[in-house]
This record gives sequence, C-alpha cells and structure tokens, in this order.
Amino acid sequence: MPNLLAMSFEGELAPSFTLHCLEPGHNLPDGWGLGYYPAGEPSAAILKEPAPPVGSIRSQLATAWEQVASNVFVLHIRAATWGALSDANTQPFSRTWGRRDWLIAHAGSLDRKPTEVPGPFEPVGSTDTEAIFCGLLNRFIEHNWKSLAEVDLDIFHGWLSELNEVGELTLCLTDGRDLLVHADRRGSPLHLGSLAPPYERIAFGDDDLGVDLTRRGAKSRKGAMVSTDPLVALDGDAQRALMWRQLPPGALLVIREGAVIAERSSGGTLDVPRHRWRPARAEHKRFEVVHRTVYRYADRVERSTHILRLTPIHDRLQNVIAHHLTVSVPTQSRDYEDVFNNRVRRLVIETPFEEMVIESRSVVEVLDVDPLGFGPLRVKSLIPLVWMPWQRQVLDPYLLPPELPETELAELAEYAMSFVKRNDFDLLDTLLDINQTIYREYKYIQGETTVLTSAFEVYVNRRGVCQDFTNLFICLTRLLGVPARYCCGYIYTGVKHENQRQGEASHAWVQVYLPQVGWKGFDPTNGILTQTDHVRVAVGRNYLDATPTSGTIFVGGGGETLTVDVRVEPYSGPYGSGPTG
Repeated sequence: MPNLLAMSFEGELAPSFTLHCLEPGHNLPDGWGLGYYPAGEPSAAILKEPAPPVGSIRSQLATAWEQVASNVFVLHIRAATWGALSDANTQPFSRTWGRRDWLIAHAGSLDRKPTEVPGPFEPVGSTDTEAIFCGLLNRFIEHNWKSLAEVDLDIFHGWLSELNEVGELTLCLTDGRDLLVHADRRGSPLHLGSLAPPYERIAFGDDDLGVDLTRRGAKSRKGAMVSTDPLVALDGDAQRALMWRQLPPGALLVIREGAVIAERSSGGTLDVPRHRWRPARAEHKRFEVVHRTVYRYADRVERSTHILRLTPIHDRLQNVIAHHLTVSVPTQSRDYEDVFNNRVRRLVIETPFEEMVIESRSVVEVLDVDPLGFGPLRVKSLIPLVWMPWQRQVLDPYLLPPELPETELAELAEYAMSFVKRNDFDLLDTLLDINQTIYREYKYIQGETTVLTSAFEVYVNRRGVCQDFTNLFICLTRLLGVPARYCCGYIYTGVKHENQRQGEASHAWVQVYLPQVGWKGFDPTNGILTQTDHVRVAVGRNYLDATPTSGTIFVGGGGETLTVDVRVEPYSGPYGSGPTG
C-alpha cells in the first residue's frame, strides 16, 4: 500500500478515500490519518485513528463525508509503529505558525532522532516525524518564514539533506497553500502523478486504498499528487488522465494549485519553467502577406453586401509599407475606420456572380521586438487591478465576459483564480501562466468546434483551434477584471519554424491591456507572446468585431463553399511607393 499520498488541485475537490486495508481479510495498519483544509481555510482538519478495527466507523468519514473537501490533502497509512499506538504518534501532524496550520507526513524512519533545534515547538509524541516537524518550524521562526512561499528552497533543501544522512526522508509538508515534497536520497521511491483534464469519472488505487475524485460529483480539475507507490487506474478515465513518474533521489518539489512551481535536486535547480515564458529580444522583420479568399455559390448571387477587414494595422509597432486589395467582381466600395480603429472596406455588389475572389497583398514591417521591454520602468501590478472611473468607461467593452449561464461563469472564475493564487496575485505572471497552460494542456484539433463554441465548452473539452483558445483566454482575464480584446491577423511559421500552428490561414490571439504599459499580445495557441512573427490586422471585443470577411446575401446564393489561402513570407525587395487600395 502507499503509506504516504499527498494531493494538490487547481481548485477544491471532494475525493472519496476508501481504506480497503480495514476490510476483512486484510492486514490492518497500526494507524491512518487524513489531513486537509476545508473550504480553503488556513486551518487544517485531521481525521486519524490509531489501531483501527476492521470496518472502522471513523474511516467512513473519509469515504462519504461531504465536509472532506479541499485543494490540498495529505493521507498517511502506517504498517509499523513508533512507540505507543496513540493519536500523538499517528500521522499526519499539525502545528500552527504564521497564522496558518501546517501539516507534515513522513514515510520511513530515521536511524536516530534528529538534533533538537531550540525554539517554542516541542514534540508531544515519540515519533521522529514530529521531531523533524518541530525542528523545521523552529528554524522557520529563526528565518521569520511564515509560509512556504517565503522559504529559501536552497537552504531548506540543505536541511533535508542533513536529515537524510541519518535515515529515510520521504516527506511532505504543507501550509494549506503550497505542498512541498522531498524524495529520499537513499532510494526509497517517491512518485509524482500528473492529473490532466478532461475527465468525467476517475478512480485509482490498489488493494489497500481506493481514491475516487468524481464519486461526489467533483469537477474536472488539474492536479498533482505524490505517492510512495504509483496508484493504478481503477475506473473511468484514470488510465488516460493520470500519469506517474518516479522522482530522482533527493528531489524537492513545491506544488501549488495542482502544478509544480519549483523543483530542486542535489545538483541545484532542475526546472524553473517561468524563465521559458519570457521571450528573448527579436529583430525587426518584413513580410509579404498574401491573403486569398474564394467564395463559390451553387446559385448566382444577385445582390449582396460585404465587410472586409484585410488591411494590416499601421502604428508604432507595425509599419504598413504597401497594401493592395482586389475583388474579382465589380463593386461599389467605401473605406472607413470602425469604432475599434480597424480599417474597413464595405462592398455593395449588384452584379450577379457565382464566384468571388478577394485578394489582399501587403508588405509589413513588424517592430515589436521586446514585448516585455517595459520591465525596468514597470510598477508591479497585482490582481485585482484598480481602474479610474474614466479608464473603466473606455475599457468597459473589454471587461465584460461573454454571456454564459451563471454556473458556467462561476466555474470559469474559480479556474481563473487558480492561476492568480499560483502566481502570488502577480498580474504578468498570471497571464503568462494562463498562456502557457492553454498551450500545453489543450489540444489543437480542427473541425471539432465552430465560431459558436463557448469558452466554457473549450474549458470542459480541452480542445479547439486558435479562436477557441483566444475566446477562453479573454473570458478568464475579463473575469479577473483585466481588459482583453480579440486580435486577428497572421503568423509567420516558415518551413521549420517552431510556431507551426495556424500558419496557413488567418490567426487569432489575445491583446491584454496592462496598466501604464498598454496593449500586449498573448498567443495561447502557440504559448508565446507576440513579437515580430505576428502581423496584426484587426481587433475587437470578439471574433465578430475582427473577422476578416463577412457579408449578407439578399438575393440568390444557395450553397456556399469558402476557400482561404494565406502566405506569409520574408520580404527583402524595395519598399516601393505605389498606391494602396
């Protein structure tokens, strides 16, 4: 059986824990304990039972009690004793420090008790685990660390390495927000499980323990869990959604809201993923863009009107050197700027046609070489943002989330807040995390969504295309009170460019308004910030405000076939000074 299991989720769950080891015919453990944080409170609750009988009544609380709900859980099952069988010697243990309850659980035993660290915390029982716990908290007091977020991981890792010299040290420690785990350097295994939505039903375990995350109607959450033994799929989607890997000896992980946010090994830092989120400075690039759209109809169109947004944006970060727009059918046209400052051409066609070809040719220089170059001048922004009344009046169209049922918006808001909590309420880190998460955890699959697919459907099914990921990103940021708008344009991919998605059609991404910085582009489809590979064409509240081509047929038409071809290629020719149209 796993004698140590700890779990962290990106939101509150109410799992069901079935202790098969207490059923008839099993070898009874000397005790078990389950610690968690009800309703996300800083105070912990612990269910524990030394010397449990067969069919223990108390264990039924872990199986069915609705109050066992949290985003952090620590479960310990022990098959050998430390001293007397009592609550004082049964894990997990809890202590209060820094206005929060801390929990610890430890698999294995030290060869001798650790050296006592002076301070106010003293063991009540006789276990080496409690001695470790009190010693660590006394050291925290010396350094004035009141949460795991304040802990210097290199110093802490050194303390655990010293303790590991005198015995097994597979350990987990939590303050209710972060979950810190350490893998024994002597080789006692510890496994990390990654839980990836979507899933409808998921249960895993072994002959001694069963864990069902969805028995009580729990939501589909991302999660991370550690266990001394990898638990196998028992039911539902567990075999697909839960993946295990053994941690290297001596590894130290910090998990928050269902994701690993820091990792150490005896050789130093293993992985600091946030460093990869921030782009290096790029060079100016010039592109020739050809966007060709062909409409074909089963019956002749006698009269129609069309709106075209095919002229790239011209501003301080993007220079339109040349642009030419042609339509194969005789039209009456008018150019104007819409309320979002997009350049628009309105067509009225009264000449019958069965095929219409619209071709836009542009030469554009992209100058957004360093999207985070504002850093040295930046005032650190935290969520929630505070807007002046006149700012809110202008930004209101970009702050209103889509019209969805209140229950769906509530779940999306909880999902959005998991990113905020994971990143200490920092605005930029939260946005970068959302961008990377959609890229890594949502599948790019064409043909399974439409322009009517809602942000909630994308969240539940975890798949879509660029417009779906953009809509989800916009919904999440607006629910956090951060203005966001839909941006339509093109992305350069090249033959072997790393941004392979959506390279041969118009592309969509998000622009977020950052205080004292302005609009900055995030591309969740490719997990990057927009720089000199993105050509902006139109922006708006949503897809309808920025769609490249749209129209209304008044007479005729029948069945419609649409073909779109986009080519974005480096441009090295002369600028030219010919007319634009």
